Amino acid sequence: MSGIYARRIAVVAASAALAATTGLLTAPTAQAAMPTPVSAATARTYLSALTVSTEGSSSGYSRDKFPHWITQSGACNTREVVLKRDGTGVVQDSSCAATSGSWYSQYDGATWTAAADLDIDHMVPLAEAWRSGASGWTTAQRQSFANDLTRPQLIAVTDNVNQAKSDQDPGEWLPSRTAYRCTYARAWVHVKHYYGLSVDSTEKSALQSVLNGC
Repeated sequence: MSGIYARRIAVVAASAALAATTGLLTAPTAQAAMPTPVSAATARTYLSALTVSTEGSSSGYSRDKFPHWITQSGACNTREVVLKRDGTGVVQDSSCAATSGSWYSQYDGATWTAAADLDIDHMVPLAEAWRSGASGWTTAQRQSFANDLTRPQLIAVTDNVNQAKSDQDPGEWLPSRTAYRCTYARAWVHVKHYYGLSVDSTEKSALQSVLNGC
């Protein structure tokens, strides 16, 4: 009886190990998205708590003051980690560059099969953050913001759509794919709340409008 019991324990342990290994291998592909933002209800609460002020100056701003993309693990930098996370069937070479895969751009609904067609968008743009309070941060704080994989701050999208967004806030720009606007507003508020960034009145009104329709 004890022998059977021991074998059962061994089988259970082996199954658990296999499940754990399988989970590690499939989890990034299964997620295929940025971290889930707070709910619309929570976002509305967060938004009401944000400081409303006139947007600050861009004086002194430089992308170099937000160091990116930093190494995350091995040869992989933040951009490469997001490309792997947000894509389907992504294959990377020994230097971590994506050599194949498929990416669906949430902003415009386009699908791409070449990593070169994707930009990694900062949900809250670096220049927007600078004007909303990040000008007073340390370089280390700005680096963390620019490479944040924990909050819904980074997402792989069509490159020219990201370029059209530039450093505009939701009072000036929203994704053309209306089905994504609720998630976009939730993510924007989530990030601004976490980092203690301010909003201007037009930005807040636009966010309220989107969130009230979620």
